[in-house]
Amino acid sequence: MMESEKARASAWFHGLRDDIVAAFEGLEDSHETGPFVDEPAGRFVVSETKRASDDGTDAGGGLMSVMRGGRVFEKVGVNVSAVYGQLGERAQAAMASRKGLPGMREDPRFWASGISLVAHMRNPHVPAVHMNTRMFWTPHGWWFGGGSDLNPCIEYEEDTAHFHATQKAYCDRHDAAHYPRFKTWADEYFFIPHRGRARGVGGIFLDDYCTGDWQADFAFVQDVGRAFLPAFVPLVEKRRAQAFTETEKDAQLIHRGLYAEYNLVYDRGTKFGLETGHDANAVLMSLPPLAKWV
Repeated sequence: MMESEKARASAWFHGLRDDIVAAFEGLEDSHETGPFVDEPAGRFVVSETKRASDDGTDAGGGLMSVMRGGRVFEKVGVNVSAVYGQLGERAQAAMASRKGLPGMREDPRFWASGISLVAHMRNPHVPAVHMNTRMFWTPHGWWFGGGSDLNPCIEYEEDTAHFHATQKAYCDRHDAAHYPRFKTWADEYFFIPHRGRARGVGGIFLDDYCTGDWQADFAFVQDVGRAFLPAFVPLVEKRRAQAFTETEKDAQLIHRGLYAEYNLVYDRGTKFGLETGHDANAVLMSLPPLAKWV
């Protein structure tokens, strides 16, 4: 049942959530020059999420932390959850086809915990960003997944280089082959087929990650999470005070349309969350507050 491993993973995701929330509120407090400095510093509003099984019994939940209308962050959500129960038929079929796990239909129990973050920024010079790490367990196998990717509407090559270099440095602690493998995976995963383009400038992405050594795999996923703040915060600090035009803000809203389309049509986490009955507001937290289609 891996109860101790589940508890350690869930506690880690909660701790990472606390670190990120504190760092983001710190960015709101330290914003002293540039646009929006006269507005109040943003703060997260935290609410519990609950999930029930078909028979009404408890099936886990988590915390939804959302900041809206900050000086730096227009909307950012940092969610953590630990959910469990039985996979429905569609989820069973998807899991069985992707993982090739025998016995899924006979025993469809599952447990999943993770952290999911999406930040949409006030200043169009500051890139939007996504980060997620998670652990999944069934009686037939366990694995980790997640990653982080940058989504600027106005790209700065040095910012993209910094984000990727930080991801690589943390990946290289474990295996020099990780970064090129998971960068390529992110490039493929975050591609929007109907638009013929990526939704951003990439990062790293992994799923179904299991070498058979839980301790080593967990240590790697922890470093995927640890890489996030040093990869992203310096970009916010560099760009948040830049002046911007209405044309640049308009470009940001149009770019957000790509993000919304991807998350609603292709994102695996969105589909899984809705199909397993998790709180819809938490699942759809990733959607931008404003977007534009032309």
